[in-house]
Amino acid sequence: QVQLVESGGGLVQSGGSLRLSCAASGSIFSIYDMAWYRQSPGKQRNLVAHITSGGSTNYADSVKGRFTISRDNAKNTVYLQMNRLKPEDTAVYLCNAFKTYGSGAWNYWGQGTQVTVSS
Repeated sequence: QVQLVESGGGLVQSGGSLRLSCAASGSIFSIYDMAWYRQSPGKQRNLVAHITSGGSTNYADSVKGRFTISRDNAKNTVYLQMNRLKPEDTAVYLCNAFKTYGSGAWNYWGQGTQVTVSS
């Protein structure tokens, strides 16, 4: 079992920056792939950025070059540095921990943190 708690969201002007954090507890953090998703009202949840247990990263095309995902296994925390924010980045950002095992998978979600970008 993994508990995930996001923080760092808020209101920022277009062009500004925010840094989201996701603190994990309850299991061995380093074995999980971690990801940030976002969801706007009435829309589906979309992957923003992903980092594997080995540190490889990938990003949605819409955030490449602006967002950076990183992890600190010593602190059981994953981060999302968001720069040059745009109004269309407004959403609830959710942290995800995922790991496959045999024929199954562990999949955990945080409660989300609101990011609002004003124009």
